[in-house]
Amino acid sequence: MIDPGHNGGNADHLEEINRLVNIGNGIKPCNTTGTATADGYTEAEFNWDVATLVVASLRERGAEVILTRPDNEGWGPCITERAATGNLNQADAVISIHADGGPDDGRGFHVIHPANVAGLTDDIYEASLRLARALHTAYLATSMPVADYIGEGGLSERDDLGGLNLSDVPAVFLEAGNMRSAADVVLLTDAEFQTDIADAVVAALIAFLAG
Repeated sequence: MIDPGHNGGNADHLEEINRLVNIGNGIKPCNTTGTATADGYTEAEFNWDVATLVVASLRERGAEVILTRPDNEGWGPCITERAATGNLNQADAVISIHADGGPDDGRGFHVIHPANVAGLTDDIYEASLRLARALHTAYLATSMPVADYIGEGGLSERDDLGGLNLSDVPAVFLEAGNMRSAADVVLLTDAEFQTDIADAVVAALIAFLAG
């Protein structure tokens, strides 16, 4: 399952996306608007642009792929629904595509994997970590550097993300770069680099599924 984070219409449905939902060890908003570049290229649009490249490439290889949203025009779905979609379809792996809204002077990508939370992620912790490492390795082949402002060497463990906490299948988040960094934005808005991102995601899934 490929999960393009956020959605293009979220900003017009703040009441709906601000509704609190249970993420297993706390409550968080159903969804958020995401970040954007200084020129207004939204994270939701970026996520969708990359996701469509990933899906097309995977399907060309014969993979069965599902998306958590059909386009970039609507709002939601909630993080709880996104996790449920992967669970109900018994996805072999879930990659949620994002770009970060970090500090202006921070650069780079990082991969988020679930912490080992008893009763929530303990059953997917090891497999998700293996998926995160596969994605991290594949992404190193792009020209985006490892994040210098968050995580450890491009990996970040989190216990506060509903999309990870509620997943019963291996799941990770890719933060493909920092949309607040002028240097990163040059890459993130480049069509050729977006193809490189998609290639990295596909390569990571192939490596992960090969065991």
